[in-house]
Amino acid sequence: MSDLNENIELAVSAEGAGARLDTYAASAAELSRNAVQRMIEEGEILLNGRTAKPKDRLREGDVISVTIQPPAVTDIVPQNIPIDIVYQDEDIAVINKPKGMVVHPAAGNPDGTLVNAIMYHIKDLSGIGGEVRPGIVHRIDRMTSGLLVIAKNDAAHNFLADELKTHAVSRVYYALCDGNFREDSGTVDAPIARSKNDRKKMAVDKDGRNAVTHWQVLERFGDVTFLRVELETGRTHQIRVHMSYIKHPIVGDDVYGRAKNKLGITGQALHAGELRLTHPRTHEVVSFTAPLPEEFEKALDKLRRSAMPRF
Repeated sequence: MSDLNENIELAVSAEGAGARLDTYAASAAELSRNAVQRMIEEGEILLNGRTAKPKDRLREGDVISVTIQPPAVTDIVPQNIPIDIVYQDEDIAVINKPKGMVVHPAAGNPDGTLVNAIMYHIKDLSGIGGEVRPGIVHRIDRMTSGLLVIAKNDAAHNFLADELKTHAVSRVYYALCDGNFREDSGTVDAPIARSKNDRKKMAVDKDGRNAVTHWQVLERFGDVTFLRVELETGRTHQIRVHMSYIKHPIVGDDVYGRAKNKLGITGQALHAGELRLTHPRTHEVVSFTAPLPEEFEKALDKLRRSAMPRF
């Protein structure tokens, strides 16, 4: 494929009937299966004009639409950007990412990313993610802070990727959400796909991929609630979409909620505070925590002080 900007349409032949979408598209478009799976999740590969799942089986006459994005960066330079390395050994590193930092280079963010930083501070990284995503096993949004694990070799990367697929990695977030939750805990079980109205957003969609979020109220402040949120699945923008879906968008979320808020929060008040996983070499369960960032703590303090009785 010489033109990386082209939109490709693939008509499924009789021979392709019964094949998985990701397997067929990878072969026909000359892409890796991992890349195809990511593109399906990002809405860059559609089946008959609709979002689909990698494992969907094809029928003769189905049309697969593939949008190949141009490579955002051709040469990623290590940059001496300070980062909080919570833990590191020969196989993994756990990073506490600050709010505002993009995980990997993309259009509009060619440098200054977490990848640029870890390439400077961590010399041995897995190559499975390619040039743009060395060591990156999973992501968190630019305006979300907190923990993510980096793979330092391919064996660790493959192991952790499998653990994420089977939901064996525990990821706990803390969030400030608009409104007062009636219940003390609950679960949002609603599939998520690329929005049909805005391709830059995700949305609850009955044809989307399975998505499950568990939440628990920690503190109530009337029109704002402090939550502990645990992911069972890990879809793009999952917590933000699910909280908006149940009419309690995250404070400061200018995409799925309201940007303006009385707490002065910039970007969503969402922090990946706990991470528990099986170590790829020792197979022991290891846990990591990251404290709430200063802005989040200040917002909580403001809410607590305003909720105190006055005499």
